[in-house]
Amino acid sequence: MAQDPGWLQEPMDYRGKSVTVMGLGNFGGGAGAARFLAARGARVRITDLKSEIELAATIEHLHDCNQLEFRLGRHDEADFTNADLIVASPAVPRGNRFLHAAARAGVPLTSEMNLFWLHNRARVTGITGTNGKSTTTALIGEMLTAAGRNPRVGGNIGRSLLPEVDQIGPDEDVVLELSSFQLEDLNRIGVSPQVAVVTGFSPNHLDRHASLEEYRTAKQTILRWQKPDDIAILNADDPDVAGWTTRGRRLLFGRSPSGDLSARLDEESIVCELAGTNAEFSFCTMNQLPGRHNRMNAAAAALAATVLGVDQNAVREGLRRFRGLPHRLQLIHEVEGRRFYDDSKATTPEAAIAAVEAFAHDQPILLLAGGSDKGIDLSQFAAAIARRVKAAALMGETAPALQREIRGSSAGDGPVMHCPTDFRAAFSWIVNQSTAGDVILLSPGCASFGWFSSFEERGEQFASLVNSLTAESLSPSPMLSNDA
Repeated sequence: MAQDPGWLQEPMDYRGKSVTVMGLGNFGGGAGAARFLAARGARVRITDLKSEIELAATIEHLHDCNQLEFRLGRHDEADFTNADLIVASPAVPRGNRFLHAAARAGVPLTSEMNLFWLHNRARVTGITGTNGKSTTTALIGEMLTAAGRNPRVGGNIGRSLLPEVDQIGPDEDVVLELSSFQLEDLNRIGVSPQVAVVTGFSPNHLDRHASLEEYRTAKQTILRWQKPDDIAILNADDPDVAGWTTRGRRLLFGRSPSGDLSARLDEESIVCELAGTNAEFSFCTMNQLPGRHNRMNAAAAALAATVLGVDQNAVREGLRRFRGLPHRLQLIHEVEGRRFYDDSKATTPEAAIAAVEAFAHDQPILLLAGGSDKGIDLSQFAAAIARRVKAAALMGETAPALQREIRGSSAGDGPVMHCPTDFRAAFSWIVNQSTAGDVILLSPGCASFGWFSSFEERGEQFASLVNSLTAESLSPSPMLSNDA
């Protein structure tokens, strides 16, 4: 039987130690860990299955770091068995054979986020959820900034705070987006944030987690180790999340008719009731954040900011000036009456359904959907496409299954569909189906891998294609055509 890795439980003296960073990636965590360790005198070897060409941009950011060695395009077992410490990317399954080789050799394991937690002195506000966690994290940061608090915002949102952990004072605000993979690792050292926000829960990452229960257990780490004076902010409209337990103080947000909500949404505003105070925040300031799902994110953020002592005016100002995040229902351009939205971050069916439903019911939508298969149920996504979409270009591994599900859900003719062989062909086809007044929406509901290295690359290619359009390329529009 494979031996479980031993997890680093407290900070160590890294001077002269041989540390292997497994997984450099393009999201900041591996680079952050390498920079942190090198600054403390460790001898750092970075090993990644990707090539130097694929990782060129990240490597360039480390050009000023000393004592770094790269082993790219492969892993070598000796790098794991002869090290003093392994820092593994959260994307690496913990059953990986190289990690077990390290465990057999008695080498401890940690992660970038675990290292941050072991060295951080400040209070942490942590945000997780299958969907909405990035926007909620950024909104809380914007509200704290509006209050003049200069928060440190990082984690799964794409920025490692580890290299600056020594500069973070105990009275500062740390706001972290936390993925299920990061939380799974934090559970090994028994920690949860002092303020925890859960935006919602639905099946995801079942290609990595062995079951839905395992995925839920990982997410619940955000509450599991809370103390009685900590705070949990939970989505009351999500019956799964609303039932999660914590030793901390529970605060609920949502539209639920329940009388114990601390932040209640109606059609016009959010009303926060906390510690005898009553504050109302109008949705009319949120013109850059369309959709009911973003109103829920705003409610979670407003409640968290209020808990953190942000005054009402700063919450309002944060809502007013927040412009959304790249690849989250982001308006790229309007060309000849067609509006193009990049929602490439919608890597789950629920997120893509929320994007489709963010538009008025009489708004024609042409959708680019599909991608790599994470083993999750696409039937509800297909039903939403059948109900709301005029034409759909279905991409990647999930295209055939999505097409079957959409046909099964369609009452009558249903949307026009096509399964192109690459992204440029998908974009050209969907544009050729459009007319003035249409919304062309990239909201895949699936991960990007297969055609792209990341959801960012997918969104950037979409934006590039949009920005290359001309009036001549959009006229005249051909007749709609459908796959057989």
